[in-house]
Amino acid sequence: MNYRATYSRRQFLQRSGIVFAAASLAGLPAFPASATAAVRPAPGMPPPRFVQTNSIQLALYEQGEGLPIVFCHGFPELAYSWRNQIGAFATAGYRAIVPDQRGYGLSDRPSEIKDYAIANLVDDLAGLLDALKIDKAIFCGHDWGGGVAWMMPRYHPDRVLGVIGVNTPAFHPAYPRKPNNLIIRSDRYYTLTFQPPGVAEAVLEKDVRRSFEFFLRRGGMWNIDRFRAYPEDSPVRRLDLLTLVEQGNYGGELILQPNELEYFVQTFEATGFTGGLNWYRAAAAGSARTDLVWDISVPCLYIGAEHDVVLPPSSADGMENYIADFERHTLADCGHWTQQEQPAEFNRVVLSWLDRKFSAT
Repeated sequence: MNYRATYSRRQFLQRSGIVFAAASLAGLPAFPASATAAVRPAPGMPPPRFVQTNSIQLALYEQGEGLPIVFCHGFPELAYSWRNQIGAFATAGYRAIVPDQRGYGLSDRPSEIKDYAIANLVDDLAGLLDALKIDKAIFCGHDWGGGVAWMMPRYHPDRVLGVIGVNTPAFHPAYPRKPNNLIIRSDRYYTLTFQPPGVAEAVLEKDVRRSFEFFLRRGGMWNIDRFRAYPEDSPVRRLDLLTLVEQGNYGGELILQPNELEYFVQTFEATGFTGGLNWYRAAAAGSARTDLVWDISVPCLYIGAEHDVVLPPSSADGMENYIADFERHTLADCGHWTQQEQPAEFNRVVLSWLDRKFSAT
């Protein structure tokens, strides 16, 4: 397959459309015998529960009562990426529902690339609501999870109360996005190098700890001013992530505590990266339906991060043209891993918005 070097992440996402006793008490199956034994439940979170949805089994963590919020993680992440939200939102009076999404963690990992088409990703979440006997929910997604969250009101408008997009903006085919001039397009752009099966896996799985020590950082090359200062032909400016992982040029600092890093490393050592990478591969095939209503009528919040070089806050410009009730907020001195980097400020902004928009719901 010939992948064009000008294929930006925005175009890429737009094309895609984007153990236990507690489980038994909730009427959900306990830890199934088929689950990967090497993957352990996320530490510090409620016991995982399992639901059948859209022909697969999803693991989820749930806490609280009240208005339901489904938190959707990105790549390379897990439900554990919302560890600083699940308890805080439950305490604030919401029902926080946090799945390991298709291909990740304790959830099923189908083998075919087509199984990761956007229609399946949104249908997973609609089926999750069915399994939990929930009519409608708010969907909050970060990174790739944001792409899925923004597609929920397009595919399943009758199941969505509101959307919170974290770093990832909503896209609309009638409103072209302005290019991200920070990144120099080449055939080494990471969404392109992720396409051939096995290539990215060979790099990322060679030393999973090194991969996560590269990705989940702030500062260094992930500071927008430092990023801009790199030569245009450098792997940094070309966002050649596989080369950067192999070089081990980290810079900056980890956003994780040692025990948090350990959980990500152990989980991906057990599962590999293929499930998450297949989201990119299915998206490149262009799987979104063509009959969707792209305008969104439910209340929506976009949260950007000042130092996100891949999806800068400016990528949300124009969303007010197709979202009737739209608010946006930028977290200062924050990079791409927003809810993990600045959990207290992230929680404050989102809870304030929820209280204003849904206090009477």
